[in-house]
Amino acid sequence: MSVQGRGFPIPFLVTTEVPCPYLPGRMERKIITELSGAQSPELFEILSHAGFRRSHSIAYRPACAGCRACVPVRIVAADFEPDRSLRRVMKRNADLRATVTDAVPTQEQFKLFARYLEARHNDGEMVGMGPQDYASMVGDSPVDTRIVEFRDPRGKLVAACLTDWGQDGISAVYSFFEPDLARNSLGSFIVIWLIEEAQRRNLSYVYLGYWVAGSQKMDYKRRFRPIEAYGPQGWVRLAPLDEDFD
Repeated sequence: MSVQGRGFPIPFLVTTEVPCPYLPGRMERKIITELSGAQSPELFEILSHAGFRRSHSIAYRPACAGCRACVPVRIVAADFEPDRSLRRVMKRNADLRATVTDAVPTQEQFKLFARYLEARHNDGEMVGMGPQDYASMVGDSPVDTRIVEFRDPRGKLVAACLTDWGQDGISAVYSFFEPDLARNSLGSFIVIWLIEEAQRRNLSYVYLGYWVAGSQKMDYKRRFRPIEAYGPQGWVRLAPLDEDFD
């Protein structure tokens, strides 16, 4: 299939089914297109507004038969106000220094990435990624991709986030952090920092990928408010949750 971009066609393919990484007993299928050539940044901009994500030089969106559980979500940066629990997260990590760097992989990043995978996702599809795999994940991008590094007062790298930058926002591609600092909620702190950076740069949104109701891995995303979800009516704000996360 294909759709028309701004003056150029966008061809799509549908992948074969594989087990869903989020909901047991279900199968996952994606619709994908290649990002290549000089129009890649513009194409990515169009697709991100339609709920697509990027991996390497591929843009994708779930297209699972009989399932619409994966919902693209984005935070409205200008209207974000941290609740009590997120203010605690900010306080715990107030001494961290963030630096936006080019998408150049380093050994220091990879070592942190490997520790994170082993501790937090040792049953996931990324387990076993070596230095070359990590370098490809970071460097194989046809769009404006950067890494945000977070260091403690001693200069130790404790967290990082691979990000894509568009005209209207920042997309969090993949975050990883020091597993021994779980109490610091570094994953949530990274999102808070991205929101504040979007505000500083007058960008409208922080794109968080997909939210899956009932998936513990994804529940954290709805603690950031206001948040919009993409569906048949376009981007619509989700109702706030009542829970107060810690």
